[in-house]
Amino acid sequence: MWLKQKLTHFNYADTRTWQQRYFVNDTFYKPNGPIFLMIGGEGTANPAWMLQGAWIEYAKTYHAICFLLEHRYYGKSHPTPDLSVDNLQFLSSEQALADLAYFIQYVKHKYNLMSKDQKLITFGGSYPGSLSAWFRVKYPHLVDGAVATSAPIFAQLNFKEYLQVVVSSLATTGPGCNKNIKMATDTITKMISTDTGRKSVEKMFNLCDPLDTSQYVDGSNLFSNLAGNFEGVVQYNKDNRAFEGAIGTNITIDTICGIMTDESNGSPIERYAKVNSLMLSTYSQKCLDNSYNKMIKGLQATAWNSSASEGGRQWMYQTCTEFGFFQSSDLGDVQPFGNFFNLKFSIQQCMDVFGAKFNQELIQMGINRTNTNYGGYGMRATKIVFPNGSIDPWHFLGFTKDLSMESPAIYIQGTAHCANMYPATSDDLPQLVQARATIEKLIGTWLSSN
Repeated sequence: MWLKQKLTHFNYADTRTWQQRYFVNDTFYKPNGPIFLMIGGEGTANPAWMLQGAWIEYAKTYHAICFLLEHRYYGKSHPTPDLSVDNLQFLSSEQALADLAYFIQYVKHKYNLMSKDQKLITFGGSYPGSLSAWFRVKYPHLVDGAVATSAPIFAQLNFKEYLQVVVSSLATTGPGCNKNIKMATDTITKMISTDTGRKSVEKMFNLCDPLDTSQYVDGSNLFSNLAGNFEGVVQYNKDNRAFEGAIGTNITIDTICGIMTDESNGSPIERYAKVNSLMLSTYSQKCLDNSYNKMIKGLQATAWNSSASEGGRQWMYQTCTEFGFFQSSDLGDVQPFGNFFNLKFSIQQCMDVFGAKFNQELIQMGINRTNTNYGGYGMRATKIVFPNGSIDPWHFLGFTKDLSMESPAIYIQGTAHCANMYPATSDDLPQLVQARATIEKLIGTWLSSN
């Protein structure tokens, strides 16, 4: 479905509007039942969530009507003719929260959900998890409880601790995995300093373009991409994501660390290359697209039909103006992926994609504003639950201990990003099963309280 949404909620003289997309499922609804609202995030809203996932089970229990609102600037929700820097000024978490507030008023009238007894619960995971918590902070009169799964609550310029959690998660298989990654990284570092070595690396890792070592950014991109092979697997380790069309869900920490510690796969660099080949074939990529200039050119595209508009350009704009969250290698030797994709490399990307004024000072000002606006770790709020997984690197920027009696944290040992949101399986860890049950019970408490 579609609704007419305001371009900006913070300038009443600007009356421009656009069409925002949403989905509805009233199958489980009984009159006077609650309203469940899933918050869309930094990608196309996926209607698979209207039929599956933990929140749908909760909706069956409590006879809720379910809505999913697509986030402005993502999917088919296009507020502006294109994604120029000038047009992206209307993309922010604050505008997204105001969209939600307007949407709630709209659907209450449209679907006749006006009874005072009808409570509203928001759901979100990752960035939408943050939005779920922040909406409860900013609009407490419109929402009666919030589930904020794997939600980064504190905006931070240099999120170097991301790799700290990746290292710990890989180490759950034993010390060999990180040790062999480090040996592979050291070998690559030596090899790319000579012409013959560089050509060998290009071949081993199946690079689409020759490595331009005259610019540090090409080398930085290579080390960042190779670390990314491991980061992605760790972040979503064993999450039951197949129902939403996710690829490679069978590749786990055990899979990639198994390759890294198996001596029959050759030297550490050969094993590292084997992991890279596995990821390329899994995602049907002919080669590793490593050219920094090509990457920047792609992200500079402003048309809605460009590949950058699938979310890459928009989310980058949000990180460069509101959040930071730059997953740098600045931890130093504590992590095995090399020290080449530092904070400078992330800031360089902001400036190259959006313009020179998007420098460290501007980004830091935006981050400070975000933490002032929502409270960061000092957030004050009731009736929010914060589930996080110990394997998930994002738990570092969230609440893993209770914010208060009324806003508990659920820290799930052994699970990854947003695990509690996905449909249950028979392989779920007992703590994950318990987390879903705890959330269901909490929702029941919020729905019955005055």
